[in-house]
Amino acid sequence: MSEKDFYKTLGVSRDADADSIKKAYRKMAMKYHPDQNKDNPEAEAKFKEINEAYDVLKDEQKRAAYDRYGNAAFDGSMGAGAGGFGAGNFSDIFEDMFGDFMGGRGGRSSQTRGSDVQYTLEITMEEAFHGKEASIKLPLNEECDACSGSGAEAGSSVEQCPTCGGVGRVRQQQGFFTIERTCPTCNGQGQTIQSPCKKCGGEGRIKRTKTLKVKIPAGVEHGRRIRLNGEGEAGVRGGPAGDLYVLIAIKPHKLFKRDGANLYCRVPITVTKASLGGDVKVPTIEGNSAKVKIPEGTQTGQQFRLKGKGMSVLRSDTRGDMYIEIFVETPVNLDKKQKDLLSQLDTTIGSEKAGNKHSPESAGFFTKMKEFWDDLKD
Repeated sequence: MSEKDFYKTLGVSRDADADSIKKAYRKMAMKYHPDQNKDNPEAEAKFKEINEAYDVLKDEQKRAAYDRYGNAAFDGSMGAGAGGFGAGNFSDIFEDMFGDFMGGRGGRSSQTRGSDVQYTLEITMEEAFHGKEASIKLPLNEECDACSGSGAEAGSSVEQCPTCGGVGRVRQQQGFFTIERTCPTCNGQGQTIQSPCKKCGGEGRIKRTKTLKVKIPAGVEHGRRIRLNGEGEAGVRGGPAGDLYVLIAIKPHKLFKRDGANLYCRVPITVTKASLGGDVKVPTIEGNSAKVKIPEGTQTGQQFRLKGKGMSVLRSDTRGDMYIEIFVETPVNLDKKQKDLLSQLDTTIGSEKAGNKHSPESAGFFTKMKEFWDDLKD
């Protein structure tokens, strides 16, 4: 039988360090894994050779024996061998290969962490501007006061699960692979209770309505989540509590629309105010008012900025701006006298010659329309 060269099998030099050997093994194992090579019958044999080589080279004592005696160190001709390479060792090799990602063989905690909880808190835009401390109530699983979260009746004890030895999971060998699953005796808890607490049924927690104070910072935006560590569901049998996430929902405002830290307010003015100009009083988010000077000839859609009159900026002393958008309102419900006055006004500013001066937008539009029709005739 030919001598096996474990270094050659893994594609490493004889002076390779442990990390290099481990990296080479991972690469080769991924390449020749049977699940990745279902149509290649030689892959399984190659995969076993790789595992056999790695099982020796990853162990300092086995590697030293191999370097000194070669395969004879493990074929029984030199007495006590360094161990076999059968399927029973595959789970150990799997741990070495993926332990960095899966936490290795460490024992499983019997305390299951509680679930995270999300609560939607609706506030006004003024509250978002000023900030506030809100009080919320929600039903949560909290630690049982009768058993202090242990799940056991007073005077009884919590014992280590005899099936899994407190790990919470059991392993079962199925041919070449080792399957790990949740322990059926303790349901993954790693512990068994002889006399469960009557109040909580052995779970270690009970449902209660909990009242919490939540600090809402000034400048908070719609959709932001505030995290309260450890204020979620209590863990099972004394496990750590989950977190509470408070989702902020800001109610639509009657006057303002928000875009980041800026506010927009649509302000209607009369035709005469737009034509002659003047001052307009507008509201501000802090509850006061501000004066905006409207120049003569202001049109619908024109905006005026009030610097520093917008929303608070989160975690800052600065504020955004407020933009006033003008809407020129056409008068309605006129009486005869008012209509006559408008007709007289129209005769002075509505003529074609005067229109170019008083209504440049209209004059420009009709000029373009005439040119459009003329082009169609050509």
